[in-house]
Amino acid sequence: MGAVTRDARRIWIDDKSRAIGLADGEAFARRLELKRYRIAQLYRAAARELLGDIAEVTVFSTELRAALGALNFHFDSLTPVLVQRSSDGQTTKALFRLHDGAEVEAVLMEHFADRNTVCISSQAGCAYACSFCATGQAGFTRQLSATEIFDQARYFARDLARRGKRTTNVVFMGMGEPFANYEPVMNAVALLNDPHGFGLGHRHITISTVGLVPQIDRFAQEAVQVNLAISLHAPNDALRSNMMPVNRRWNLASLLAACEGYVAKTKRKVFFEYVMLEGVNDSVEHAAELAGLMQGRLYHVNLIPYNATPSGEFAATREPTIWRFAKILEGRGVPVTVRANMGRDIAAACGQLRVETQPKAHKAATVSASS
Repeated sequence: MGAVTRDARRIWIDDKSRAIGLADGEAFARRLELKRYRIAQLYRAAARELLGDIAEVTVFSTELRAALGALNFHFDSLTPVLVQRSSDGQTTKALFRLHDGAEVEAVLMEHFADRNTVCISSQAGCAYACSFCATGQAGFTRQLSATEIFDQARYFARDLARRGKRTTNVVFMGMGEPFANYEPVMNAVALLNDPHGFGLGHRHITISTVGLVPQIDRFAQEAVQVNLAISLHAPNDALRSNMMPVNRRWNLASLLAACEGYVAKTKRKVFFEYVMLEGVNDSVEHAAELAGLMQGRLYHVNLIPYNATPSGEFAATREPTIWRFAKILEGRGVPVTVRANMGRDIAAACGQLRVETQPKAHKAATVSASS
């Protein structure tokens, strides 16, 4: 399968039209008797100008804004229910409710040097049940549409813009498995990248997967320079299959073959994520095994300190052990980074996203509606 050309504006208006019960953007345009330039203005207002509401689109007449309101047309496909900020002020987690009551979480990480990363969800829940991940423990609810994915980034972009900042990176590392929702995710990438809209460069976008081999092969054919990250977390099949059931379908040999095919096709580096679990995957022997898999290839390893969850069975590897592990990889010529921990105090760190606040969220929404 070759590369697919994706029209961001068409994706956006089709999605928004379906959300109000119309077949697609053409049906929407016919319903309101809109010319193409009006659709372009509507899209620009949402994707580039980051306006919050139809009432703010002052290039539209009062009558047109009223007609859009009558159709229940909204820029946002999700509603923030709870927003939490970490004690250090660097991390913000938002719980969003979708039109059918499903909920997802997304995170903004404000690094030093004006680097602002938004971590977004691609599914409500996840079906892959990785043993160390809170989202997988909660189970799968449903797929997200392209605009439901994009609107998470749009929400935080508006928040940053109010403070004179901008989004510099977006990572598909929130709730869900992006490649199990392939087309909406790639359509969301088109929305993020569109120079006439959100305008985020491909190289500032990363998609993380547990290792769905057919989709990795498909991704290699895409005409995009989006970063590929693999959730690896173990250096051998026995351990990985125990931690990540997906490995029983696509083992390390097939996964790494797909990664090599991706590198050969794209000439782009593959990033491997490795969460550090005390006494599970963090020994000297594990480091040597991992180095054997990574050595001499266009790969980069990110070591991730584990973030405990209330129902989790694992403990975090101690910092000296993580650095010892990293030193072994470096000594074998494997590029390695130890990821900084952010947002642990608000359960916004890697592996912690789970709609555990949902009962509280429903209560908050009820109070808000009655006040």
